[in-house]
Amino acid sequence: MHLEFDGTGPLHGQLTRALKDAICARRLAPGARLPATRELARDLRLSRNTVLAAYEQLGAEGFIEGRVGSGSYVAEIEARQPVPPPARSRKPRLAPFARSALEQRANLPPGHRRKPVRYNLEYGLPLVTPALQSLWRRALGRAADDTVLDYPPAEGIPELRTAIAGYLARRRGLVADPEDIVIVSGVQQGMDLCVRALVEPGQLTAIEEPHYQGTRQALLAHGAALVPVPIDRDGLDVAALPTQGARLVCVTPSHQFPSGVLMSLPRRMALLEWATRHDAWIVEDDYDGEFRYDVRPIAALKSLDRGERVIYVGSFSKVMFPALRLGYIVVPPSLRDALRASKWLCDRGCPAIEQHALALLIGDGRFERMLRRSGRALTERRSALLRGLTRHCDGLVEVEGTSAGMHVTAWLPKHARNAVDAVVAAGEARELGLYPIAPYYMTRAPRAGLLLGYSAITPRDLGEATRRLGEVLRATL
Repeated sequence: MHLEFDGTGPLHGQLTRALKDAICARRLAPGARLPATRELARDLRLSRNTVLAAYEQLGAEGFIEGRVGSGSYVAEIEARQPVPPPARSRKPRLAPFARSALEQRANLPPGHRRKPVRYNLEYGLPLVTPALQSLWRRALGRAADDTVLDYPPAEGIPELRTAIAGYLARRRGLVADPEDIVIVSGVQQGMDLCVRALVEPGQLTAIEEPHYQGTRQALLAHGAALVPVPIDRDGLDVAALPTQGARLVCVTPSHQFPSGVLMSLPRRMALLEWATRHDAWIVEDDYDGEFRYDVRPIAALKSLDRGERVIYVGSFSKVMFPALRLGYIVVPPSLRDALRASKWLCDRGCPAIEQHALALLIGDGRFERMLRRSGRALTERRSALLRGLTRHCDGLVEVEGTSAGMHVTAWLPKHARNAVDAVVAAGEARELGLYPIAPYYMTRAPRAGLLLGYSAITPRDLGEATRRLGEVLRATL
C-alpha cells in the first residue's frame, strides 16, 4: 500500500493522517478491507503497535470499522470534495484593533530588535544573577505546594495584593488599600486596561514627548487621538496640556522615559490640579522608581493625589525579570470595579503559583534585600559607564538622566540628527550595540542622541564599550 507521510509528529499520527487522506480521496473505497496490522507494519517497516494505534484512532473517528474474525474495513463515508487553496494575495478582513496592532507591531522599539553583539548597551535588559534565579526557584517550589489549584481572583490573590500594598508604603510613600490593587501581566496590560476603561475612539489623550513606545502603541490601537506634550528640566509642561476634551494623560514623573528628568513638585501639583479641573485621569508609570542614585528616593505622584485622579502602574520586569510577566495597578476606588471586570474579561487573572511565590518573597523581606543588592550592582555599573564616557567620549556626549533607573541619555552635540544611523551601524561593526533616542518621539527628535543601558553588562565590559563608543563617534564626525 502506497501512503504519503507528512513528516510531522509521531509515526502513528502520520500513519493515521495518511490513511485518512486515502479514504477521503477514495483511493481506499468504502467497504475495502485494510491489510492486517502485522502485514501493514511489515510493508511500511513500522512497529505493529504504531499500526494498531493508527487503526484504533481511525476506528474511534468512524473512518474504519472492525468485523470480528474478518478484519478492518473502510466505512461508508461521503467523498471529500477537494478545497482549492486560498489565493496567496487574499487577506482576511480585520477589525480596527487588529489592524492597528499589526501596524504598531511593525514599528517595534529598537530594544525588540536585539543585536547579537559582544557589548550591548540596550536599555531594558534585566540584571539577573544566579542568586536571584536560585531565590525564585525556591519560592516557586514552596508556592507550588501551597497554592490552591483553582482559578485565582481576576484582580490577583489577596496575599500578593497585601504584600504589594506594604511594599509601596515602605518604598514609594504610597498608602494603598489592597482592594484597590489589580494584578496584571505587566505595564503593557495595565496600560491597555486603563485605555479600554477610560478612552473612547477619537478622544484626546496626552503623552509625554518623548515617551515609552508601548504607551503610544496601546493608545493608538484603541483609537485615541494623541497629543504629544513636551518636557523640560522640570518634567511635563503642564501649561501645554489640552484645555478641553482630554480624557487621559500618561506620565513617568519619577524618572521620565527616556530623558531621565524628575518632575518637580510644582509641576506635580499643577498636573493634579489640571486633572481635577478637567475631570481627566492621570496614568503614572513608575517603571524603575526603585533604583535611585545620588538623590533621596522620591515619593510617587499618586501619594499626593487627594482628588483620586491617578492610576499608578508598576511592574516587576525591571526589579525581577521580564519573563515573570507580573505587574500591578493601583486604581481610585471609583474605577475599582471597572478595572477588575476588565481584567476578568481579558484573561480571568494572572497565574496563581507565580503570584504566590512573589507574595512569599515580598512578605518575608527577601525581595527588598534582593533589591538592595541589585541597587548596589547597578550603582557600580552606572559609575563604570559614567567614568568610561568621561574618559573616552569627553566633548562628544552630553549625559542626562543619571540620577535613577537603568540607562542614561547621551546627546551627541557634534553629530547631525541624520548621522545617528551611521553611528549605530559603525557601532555594530565594532560589536557594540547602540540604540537611538529618535524612535521615542512622535515628532522629530530635537538633536542626535542615544540611550545607553548598563544593567546587563559588567563594569569591565562597560569600560571597553565606552572606549569603542568613543572610536565610533570620532569616526562618524
